[in-house]
Amino acid sequence: MLALNSTDVRREWSSIVDAVVRDKPQFIKRTRDYMFLSNVKTLESLLSAYTFHVGVFDEDDGSVTLSLDEIDLVENGVDLNDAITKLAYGILDYSEDYYREFSYWARGSRVSHIPYVLKALIINDVKKIGDLIVCRPGKT
Repeated sequence: MLALNSTDVRREWSSIVDAVVRDKPQFIKRTRDYMFLSNVKTLESLLSAYTFHVGVFDEDDGSVTLSLDEIDLVENGVDLNDAITKLAYGILDYSEDYYREFSYWARGSRVSHIPYVLKALIINDVKKIGDLIVCRPGKT
């Protein structure tokens, strides 16, 4: 791996950050630990393939329930648009909580949530998150 030594990175911090922002991400090695330093634009590109997939369930009372596949979230709204908006808020809220307690949540079965959490945090816009929700008929 083309990794920079952490001692060199510390010594040349400003120029390394400039290179990351303007040129390319960097791999950094500190003893046995490897890290990846990137600007947000590159991270957005890495996460561009991630969308939110939901099962859509029409309820007996006329409301709509959405069940998110990637994260265990379920929202109900008076119609599909209302449910999508509520789910988008739920995704952003969950992502903020997850990030605050990252060392706890990024373990075990929830480690797969990381790209979705980072994507929601980078977007930080309920409308845009809602636009990434892909609906499919739910199974009963």
